[in-house]
Amino acid sequence: MRVLSSDQNGLRLLTLNDPSRRNPLSPELVRGLLEALEAAEGDRGVRAVVLTGAGPAFSAGADLEFLKGVTQAGAEANYAHSKELMRLFHRLYTFPKPTVAAVNGPAVAGGAGLAVACDLVVMSEEASLGYTEVKIGFVAALVGVVLLRTVGEKHAKELLLTGRLIPAQEAYRMGLVNRVVPPGQVLDEALALAREVAANAPTSLRLTKELLHAIPGMGLEDGFRLAALANAWVRETGDLAEGIAAFFEKRPPRF
Repeated sequence: MRVLSSDQNGLRLLTLNDPSRRNPLSPELVRGLLEALEAAEGDRGVRAVVLTGAGPAFSAGADLEFLKGVTQAGAEANYAHSKELMRLFHRLYTFPKPTVAAVNGPAVAGGAGLAVACDLVVMSEEASLGYTEVKIGFVAALVGVVLLRTVGEKHAKELLLTGRLIPAQEAYRMGLVNRVVPPGQVLDEALALAREVAANAPTSLRLTKELLHAIPGMGLEDGFRLAALANAWVRETGDLAEGIAAFFEKRPPRF
């Protein structure tokens, strides 16, 4: 299986599982990850998702064996493949439950895109991250959409136009990752962070993510209008009723 799935107290751990090839985004892995995300969303027992890679790498990006044939594949086949990749990055970036990437090793090109598409990123201090597409005549089009929203134009231009890999501390400085930890602590730290987030109200988490995705593309008035609607709607949810009751009863909420 190209994607392994396991559960830990409400957390779904998804592991990219093609370590001998450094977990490339082969068609099989892309399909497997899409299916795993679908299953995680439909499982009410899953409160958050953690994504990592098997072996020494997080993901090396494009499948080089697959790339050998793309220039001869034809427009229709290439567009179908591009749409499947688009669906994966969009699905991960807009996933309704919290997502945390545990970047255990190099995250390159599409692999960097996968990591940055997660809500939060924990990175090994020995790992590297970069968008190397321009070095082989490709373009970081799909992953660039998320990158631009994450770090802004200047950092995005530097990463996309140079194609260089950057170390973990530089990725942290740019705002690509949230935490940098020693290599042996990456997965534990990511799981701990996911548990911290998942302890909060599921409705609040989902709505907060939707607002964070929508508001940057809006004007000021539209942004405030959407926020006011969200503010009013959430007051009628069961999660808020439970949260308020727990606060006054001085007990942990049961979300």
